[in-house]
Amino acid sequence: MKRIPKLWTGLGVAAIAGSMAAQADVITLQNAANQSPIILAQEGGEGGGEGGGAAPSTYALESTDANAFNYDARPQIDAYIDLVASSYKKAADDAKTLAAAVDAFLAAPTDGTLKAARKAWVEARPAYLKTETFRFYDGPIEEVEGAINAWPMNEAYIDYVEGKPDAGLINDASFKVGLEDIENSNQGKDEADVTTGWHAIEFLLWGQDLSADSPGNRPYTDYIAGAGNNDRRREYLKLVTDDLAHKLNELEGAWQLQNAVGYARKLKAMPEREVIGRMVNGMAILAGFEFMSERLAVALDSGDQEDEHSCFSDTTRQDFVYDLVGIKQVWTGDNEGGERAGLNDLVRSQDAALADRVDDLLADAETKVAALGDPWDQVLAAPMDSPERKAAEEVVVALQDLATGLKDAGGKLGVLVLIPTE
Repeated sequence: MKRIPKLWTGLGVAAIAGSMAAQADVITLQNAANQSPIILAQEGGEGGGEGGGAAPSTYALESTDANAFNYDARPQIDAYIDLVASSYKKAADDAKTLAAAVDAFLAAPTDGTLKAARKAWVEARPAYLKTETFRFYDGPIEEVEGAINAWPMNEAYIDYVEGKPDAGLINDASFKVGLEDIENSNQGKDEADVTTGWHAIEFLLWGQDLSADSPGNRPYTDYIAGAGNNDRRREYLKLVTDDLAHKLNELEGAWQLQNAVGYARKLKAMPEREVIGRMVNGMAILAGFEFMSERLAVALDSGDQEDEHSCFSDTTRQDFVYDLVGIKQVWTGDNEGGERAGLNDLVRSQDAALADRVDDLLADAETKVAALGDPWDQVLAAPMDSPERKAAEEVVVALQDLATGLKDAGGKLGVLVLIPTE
């Protein structure tokens, strides 16, 4: 997938050339940032099909001041663990609802049951999107993200596409349609050869998006038992949908404090600034790289509708809205209406003006995301000087500014923030 080099220096971000994989390099960069922490830009590849990059050996910045970074973050850490666990539970529950709708469709394929399965997919997405701010560090999602939400995808690797009626694993008689084989084929030779997760299910429900102003329109007859390769397609859809629900359920379990070998216990045992570093990096990398660059700016630059995130269903704008909701929940501590200790309170205890600034930057990003055109592929097709494109470009700037504000918040709390640049 095409990358856009970003010149971050105007945003107060130092571009550091070379790989950050080596721990020694990370430590050297950390030491350089001790007195005036800045974002250290890291060359990032795609982890599991989307943004990533190597995590540092430590997120805690050093200081010659013995009283520096002296705060109690236990309420924020407890609130974060509670938020993550409840968020993955909601995502898992909604994926189970999707699986039930797919089962009902396969039991009786009609236009109506296909529409109901598509509706269930759309309604299940927000809960997962809000969890994406829990990525980009060593959490359990990193092990399975490539099987859950990998993108972009080469749809012809799974099933037929226009002009290639026999394309894909489903139409390859030598390929066994079983979960193990499907998983082993995921991104095997190319990261776009995605076989599992949200977007594989999306393609199987909608088919290619061949329309300029509407989503894909796969016929329900593709799933009538006994015809052509339909039985293989039916089995494939069933397997990957159930697998998505299963993996999200496992993530929920990993974040339950009662799980003695789960990640929540591991996180809670860490020094406070190691936890805060993960929280801030998750938000900053999502805002300043994955969301801003990979999902938004890359598509704007290419103008290619194939570069939109949820292209088969034309629901990409929903992705943008709920990714930002996830960031806001960590910053404010809001857990679906239940008040929790947020990072904003912690930053405010150290620098009230900075906390207010990040509040304002987040509100600005919300306003500008809300003004985005929908569907997103129509924005990509709009003229370069159109109001729709300009509104999208304003979101790019707003997310850059938000990432900078989160960087400053991280520095105030004594943590290192690493944001990939390409």
